[in-house]
Amino acid sequence: MMTLDELRGKIDRLDDTLLELYNERMELVHQVGELKNTTGAPIYRPEREQAILNRLKKRNKRLNGKLTEGAIDALFLEMFAVARNLELPEGVAFLGPEASFTHQAAESKFGAMSAYLPMNSIEAVFREVEKGTAKFGVIPIENSSNGIVSDTINCLDEYDLKIIAEVMIDVHFAFATLCEDVKKIGKIYSKDIAFGQCRLFLHDLGLDEAELVPVESTAKAAKLAAQDAHAAALCPAIAAKLYHLPIRFNNVEDNTHNRTRFFIISDFENAPSGDDKTSLLVRLSNRPGSLVDFLNHFEEAGINLAKIKSHIVEGESIFFIEFHGHKDDANVKPILDKMQNEIKVLGSYVRETDDV
Repeated sequence: MMTLDELRGKIDRLDDTLLELYNERMELVHQVGELKNTTGAPIYRPEREQAILNRLKKRNKRLNGKLTEGAIDALFLEMFAVARNLELPEGVAFLGPEASFTHQAAESKFGAMSAYLPMNSIEAVFREVEKGTAKFGVIPIENSSNGIVSDTINCLDEYDLKIIAEVMIDVHFAFATLCEDVKKIGKIYSKDIAFGQCRLFLHDLGLDEAELVPVESTAKAAKLAAQDAHAAALCPAIAAKLYHLPIRFNNVEDNTHNRTRFFIISDFENAPSGDDKTSLLVRLSNRPGSLVDFLNHFEEAGINLAKIKSHIVEGESIFFIEFHGHKDDANVKPILDKMQNEIKVLGSYVRETDDV
């Protein structure tokens, strides 16, 4: 049995080796970046990163490693983010402010070192990416309790940007307040949809008569509640900590499986990864059976449809459709080419989720 000092010495030597290997990897990444700069290829390739993670997880199983799949994601996604920022620091616009759920989704993909740009609206995120102020944008697309985010669909229709990745995070609300006596709370701040997602908790706590004040984000709710001794916020725990607002209760949402899915948008398209999802907006003629006829093309080609949602844009009914596969797959491309006047391809990206 080794002593504590011997174990620590062995860990120190491994850390030294890791440092050398990290630097060796960064040098190779630098060379890759130089090659990409000559061709104009994007630095961030989600399909390549996912392929690396999949390979490492398989290897870890063969080794009976101590690392969980989540731990591998956390370690290597942060390393990928460090490498990207060493090569070409690029802005990431997100629906702000800081500590919002969208901010958390952004950091899960782009790490702590990226240059983050909090925006006040979903359309502002699209504008900044279109202008080139930010290379990437992160916006919510759907929530398990509240469904599709209309503003995101509208912007995907209006702007010529591509979905390059998706992110799913669990949404947990904290009830945070400076007030030590819950019965004296007269006002509760949060984003409007959060009140509905925490309705049972508020009822059980006897806060039905409290004034519910909707604000732009759950993070701003924490900021406002921190300035009022008789107010509270339904907000992410990280936002409460940011504004030094004491958390009285954690995980107060009615649905313990509350999840939100986010899109990452940019100005380039992904190469096929072998496990992709594609999102479309579809406008069909206003006649009986037009949707059935359209969907039959996918059935005949053996394409697995993952989602069909109708949506109204400026009084016109359109469909948000997703399927498993890449837009350039041999069984997909003929359909998209044939119906290019009815279809807007929003992007093909590595499939990380099936649904919220």
